[in-house]
Amino acid sequence: MFQHISRRRFMAGSASLTTFAALPRFAVAAAPINLAITRRSLEVNGKAATVFGIVQPDGTHGLALDPGQRFQVDLTNDAGEPAIIHWHGMTPPFAQDGVADKDRPLLAAGASARYDFEPRTGTHWMHSHHGLQEQRLMAAPLIVHSDDDLRADVQEVVVLLHDFTFRDPVEILSELTGGAGMAHAGHDMSNMDMGDMEMPAADSPGADMPGMDHGTMAMDLNDVTYDAYLANDRTLADPLVVRTERGGRIRLRLINGATTTAFHIDLGALTGTVVAVDGNAVQPVTGQRFPMTMGQRLDILLDLPKEGGAFPILALREGAVERTGIILASPDAAITRIAEKGDATTTALTIDFETQLMAATPLPAKAPDARLRATLTGSMMPYVWAINGEVFGKHTPLQVAEGQRVIIEMVNNSQMAHPMHLHGHHFQVVEVQGRALNGAVRDTVLVPIGGSVSIAFDADNRGRWPFHCHNLLHMATGMMSEVAYS
Repeated sequence: MFQHISRRRFMAGSASLTTFAALPRFAVAAAPINLAITRRSLEVNGKAATVFGIVQPDGTHGLALDPGQRFQVDLTNDAGEPAIIHWHGMTPPFAQDGVADKDRPLLAAGASARYDFEPRTGTHWMHSHHGLQEQRLMAAPLIVHSDDDLRADVQEVVVLLHDFTFRDPVEILSELTGGAGMAHAGHDMSNMDMGDMEMPAADSPGADMPGMDHGTMAMDLNDVTYDAYLANDRTLADPLVVRTERGGRIRLRLINGATTTAFHIDLGALTGTVVAVDGNAVQPVTGQRFPMTMGQRLDILLDLPKEGGAFPILALREGAVERTGIILASPDAAITRIAEKGDATTTALTIDFETQLMAATPLPAKAPDARLRATLTGSMMPYVWAINGEVFGKHTPLQVAEGQRVIIEMVNNSQMAHPMHLHGHHFQVVEVQGRALNGAVRDTVLVPIGGSVSIAFDADNRGRWPFHCHNLLHMATGMMSEVAYS
């Protein structure tokens, strides 16, 4: 069937969006799509670095699927070391989730694997779930379009955020743990055993350790000071400039792929409307600044002024002055340099935005069959993070049965916020700080310092599914459990 491509859609495909902002192909693929995990060179503020990538044969970074197109992918590991890619936001059969364990091996260097399942529409992403490869940019967008996307007269812009370091992330983790994390940093997370480490009390104070961000010690917002913060692989010293129509409509698909950094999304002079979170539609919420923690996604609609101009879309690091972003600019609009540091330190992310969100399609009404509790604990010294007082490898899985409506209450007794992610399912946020709500459907939610969040989901995808903090260093030192079907 002939597909109409609007002028705005054509501009999005032809503008200088790099491969991150590619639009969908309009013919359903007859054969599996080839993806390769690769090594690539990246220049960050004038200095070269070798990082990972996940690319198609034509160089496209990541994947965009058409409406109705199956996720049929042949993944080849050309990275020169074992790896595994998790399809974050997808709900595939357990064996295809992209996590290695004793029953699901890593993808060896030079090996290939085929994936074939029905994808979920929306803004998602793919990233390594092995060791600390994600910190070395083994991540890419994963966009699944709907029929409504094709009908919409909008220009899509995909933005993947990262925190970046020239250092070996294993070295950073070793400094934080005093060397205790080194034994596990290069190994499969699912075989990680931190059980011999002494667990800190929930009220243990932070410590002045190498690698820590000393500017935010009071609130313990950031573990690490990074060399740069990237939006589609670029800093504000040389940002991506996306050319747009005057008076055009933009759909921003924002992905926080940073490993330990949360951001405030600042639209500057523009007002935007959040229409989806983690790939799921919500009742529209309008504003100029929105929080986004690690692993989360935001879809924001923007209507640009008829007179045109240049409009920075910035990601401001939580509790700090650093920032990154892109610039939307109409034809011939002048581009001015934006400093990589702002004038004022940003505030901590709060849970207020979460209480404003309502699912466009909430879970069907049903009394819960199981109520589970996950207490989040840990400290900066020793640098160990846990769920229900147990680190991964010594954990007790959260048991569910197929067909149950499950409630998990997450209570944060630690001095850092935790973005909690459940594999294989999307859940609805049903309670925040003791207040019931008909909240967003998500796969990753922030549990604030000293706060509580309850989520509900239907146990409809059998397996043993990772349930973990999406701060990579917290997960690497123990803050992971499983939701296991009996």
